[in-house]
Parts: sequence; structure tokens; C-alpha cells
Amino acid sequence: MSEDAAAEEVTETTEETPAVEVANDPPKSDDSRNKYRLIAGEEILEGGEAKPSTLAFLGMYILGGLVFGVHLLFNNGLNPADDASFLLKLTATLIDFTDSETVPIGFVLVMGFLTWANRMLNVSTSGKWVTIALLLATFLPVVISLDGLVSMVAGWFSSGDTTYDFIPFGYDYFWAGLVFTLLFWGATLKYQRSFSYAITTNAIIFQHEFLLSRSHRRILFDRISEVMVERTPMGTMLGFATVTIMTDSGVGLVEETVGVSAGTAPSAAKNTGDESAGEMVRKGLFRSFFAFLSYQRTTRRVDHDPRHCFYKIRKWENIKMMLNEMHRKHSQSNMLEDIKSALTQTGDEA
Repeated sequence: MSEDAAAEEVTETTEETPAVEVANDPPKSDDSRNKYRLIAGEEILEGGEAKPSTLAFLGMYILGGLVFGVHLLFNNGLNPADDASFLLKLTATLIDFTDSETVPIGFVLVMGFLTWANRMLNVSTSGKWVTIALLLATFLPVVISLDGLVSMVAGWFSSGDTTYDFIPFGYDYFWAGLVFTLLFWGATLKYQRSFSYAITTNAIIFQHEFLLSRSHRRILFDRISEVMVERTPMGTMLGFATVTIMTDSGVGLVEETVGVSAGTAPSAAKNTGDESAGEMVRKGLFRSFFAFLSYQRTTRRVDHDPRHCFYKIRKWENIKMMLNEMHRKHSQSNMLEDIKSALTQTGDEA
């Protein structure tokens, strides 16, 4: 063999690297095995770990700033002109209600609407813990205001000039909004770091640990029916995408009920003979009207739950390619091809 041919063979051998490699980092391997609960002989593929992007939960940071803006609005107040818009005058009226010595009605109405709208939009900020945090921010000034009422009532049954202040401070909208926003942003940072994903030699693992909630899901490669990638306009600009795995058992899909419900239609009463034809027609129309209002349509849509997909990750192209390769490797059609090739090779040798 000539030197040129030998050099050419060495170059080809060096360039041929496997598409999927196993991570060889002993110190990190032990931590990863405990974190993802790997079974014996299972290893994480090289580049198979992923986390949501830093800006994946940008909406939550905006929501926290919006709550702080509401607090600033009620702290500074408004003095609308006579020719101001209706919305501005309505906001000023709500602030006046809040400034009264009774329950801060205006603040509760504004924050309650914000909480309801955020929950009904069913977006990334519509989670349970976010709703609970918004409800706490909504009713905290009410609790502090009621403390004054309770102290006054307790003073009626006490002797002397003894006062009962169960909460020794008032509700300052500026400082309360600032503290809530900083705490909410800190919880959001911990929340986005609570998701971690891994592709191993045996399965796909979705791990989630936040506060007291824990979730761990393993999906075998032969169960994958489709790999979907969704890039929002924001994701396209910031360089992240969501990779969702669909399985034959329905993982990756969620049922959503769409419609308006006004209660159940009244049950049909039997005709006793005392009702005229006109009354029966009116009751039939009445029942049909309620049936129309209570109609609901159930649809199936792709579920972008961060616990069950690669939610807004940056290296989404590598993850998608890795999933496709591992699916092809573990699929039944590929196994049948390998068996066919082995049988053909055995027949040729015989």
C-alpha cells in the first residue's frame, strides 16, 4: 500500500464519527444518573441534556412588572381632565374607591380582572402557582384593611384605652408592589431552572422539580410517532424552539373543551294531557335554547407543557436530529431490516 493511499484511509477513518455519542464525564455522570434516575447500563448521549432558554418565561417577568405597575398606579393616583377618555376616568374612580377607609374595592377589582384574564388566556403564565401568587397580591390589602375593623370591634369589648393591632403596619402600595415583583421574579427564575431534559441510550426523560411538586417521565424511542418543532416569532428572534414528542398513546396531545355553558337543559316533562300544543312548543323551544347555550365542543391540540416536551430550548436542531436517529435505531422497521440483513449474510456465507 502506498503512502498516499494509507494517508487517505487514515483521513476517512478520522472523519467517520458516530452521529450519537455517549457522554464520558465521570464526575458529572454520577450526578446525572441520580438526577435522571438512570437504570443500569443507561447513559446520557453526548449533547443530550437540555433546559429551557433563559428568555423562555419572559411573559412571567412581564407579568410581574405589570403587577408592579398596577401598584404604582394606585400609589400615585390619577387626576384626569374633564375631556379624558372613559377608561382613564374609570381607573381614577377605582383608585378613589381604594383610597377610602374601607375595603380597597378598586384595587381588588383591577387585580382580580388581571388574575382572571391571565388564567383564561391559558398561556405560559397561566399556571396554578402564578394564579395563587396573583390572588395573594389581590387580597393582601383587604386582609390588612380588615385588621383595622377587627381591632375596632375588639376595642369595644376592652376596658380603657387598650388598642388591638394584630397587623402592626399598613399596606404601602409602592413597597408592597416592589417586594411582590422581586419575589415573583425570583420564583420565576427558580421555576424555569426546575425543568431539565435528557436523551439517553434507552429513553427520553423529562424531569421537573419545583417547590413540593415532582414529576419524572420516561418515553421509549419505539413509542415515538412524530417529532414536532414549533418556533414562535419571539423564538425565531431569540433563537429557541419547542420540540414536542407525539406517541401512539396520546402523549403530546391534550383535549380542550371550547364552548359556552349556561347550565344543563331542564329535563323533558311528560305530557299529562293538560298542556296545550302551544305550551308544548314553547317548552320545546325553551329546552332547545338551553341545549344550544350548554353546547361544548372538545378538540385535541398539541400540548406544549414544559413538563412533557423540550420547552423553548436553544439547541433544538441537535435535539431533533438526535431524536430522529434514536427513533430510527429502535423502530421495528429498522430491527426487521437488521434481521433481514443478518439472514441474508448468513445465507451467503452458507
